[in-house]
Amino acid sequence: MAAESMPAITEPGTTGPRRRGKGRRRKAPSTGRKALRVTAWTAAGVVVLGGAGAGFVYFKLNGNLRSVDLNQALGTDRPAKIDNGSENILVLGSDTRAGTNKKLGGGTDDGSARSDTAMIVHVYEGHKQASVVSIPRDTLVDRPGCTDTKGTAHPAATGVMFNEAYSTGGAACAVKTVESISGIRMDHYLEVDFEGFQQLIDDLGGVRITTTKDIHDRQSHLDLEAGPHTLNGEQALGLVRTRHGVGDGSDLGRIQLQQAFIKALIDQVKHVGVFTSPKKLYDLADTATKAVTTDSDLGSVNALIDFAGSLKGISSSHMKMVTMPVQYDPANPNRVLLDTTKAQLVWNALRDDRQIPKAATSGTATGEAKGVVSAP
Repeated sequence: MAAESMPAITEPGTTGPRRRGKGRRRKAPSTGRKALRVTAWTAAGVVVLGGAGAGFVYFKLNGNLRSVDLNQALGTDRPAKIDNGSENILVLGSDTRAGTNKKLGGGTDDGSARSDTAMIVHVYEGHKQASVVSIPRDTLVDRPGCTDTKGTAHPAATGVMFNEAYSTGGAACAVKTVESISGIRMDHYLEVDFEGFQQLIDDLGGVRITTTKDIHDRQSHLDLEAGPHTLNGEQALGLVRTRHGVGDGSDLGRIQLQQAFIKALIDQVKHVGVFTSPKKLYDLADTATKAVTTDSDLGSVNALIDFAGSLKGISSSHMKMVTMPVQYDPANPNRVLLDTTKAQLVWNALRDDRQIPKAATSGTATGEAKGVVSAP
């Protein structure tokens, strides 16, 4: 959908657009590390709202947007771009403790951040279907040497947690690590923080879900009885962060909750009356453009509108969500190891623009929260 075909976003109170620039996890994480696990799906909110035909509400003005020049930082030492009509987007959630995120996430503002949620969103040729591959943050990987967007070089490291890549070198090192693991080039990058996520859910009017079990987690401040709920921003944040309230307490179980929540969010967004409420349109646009960080190719309102418009045909029923194949680390039940043979089935499928085969995830480590959350 071309940018010029979109209606102008009018700020409330004005008459025209403004022009401004199987083992189990046994050790609970520290409060400071209980970061947002929703990266992928919230940034994939750009995909979600775009798919609902209202993607432009995510784009207020260029002045709200932040972007990083990954092409310059990564150079030419990358997997070749696959020219088959598909696209791969790395969606990351940062748990920075700066600003008001400190209050939401707990911990101290030590100037660091981690990528506690990561998803590869593969959009198939024709842009009518997508597969989402969640990458467990606690996967032990060999991180390649990388250079961050400030030009600082970071040496390679062996056997480190996946989310250490982001805390070491930011977006550039995270993308470099994903490309090293998968052998697939990431065409785009989207990042979101949990303050923006919480506000976004509130601006949407909440998200309707149904739980099949009670979820009580004092650490994430979440109390839900089994049954239907309309979650506000704080409750939604608690749900996607909880790991002790349901299941086996693992990060893999939390991923299952996140994936179910994304589908509920996608199903609901198409019913949000953004076209009939200028204020809702403005609030969503303002919140979302402040919440996301993109690669430089998506770092403008027009580019984001075109990108979201190209994804308008994707619904939750046309989105397959899996977890990157892993096995529990026999030396440490709080860590997982990449199942390289089965993971290669995933990467081959994405590279060839094919559906991910069931054999890729059969027999791999999973959490115990599947089916706990669903759309109403």
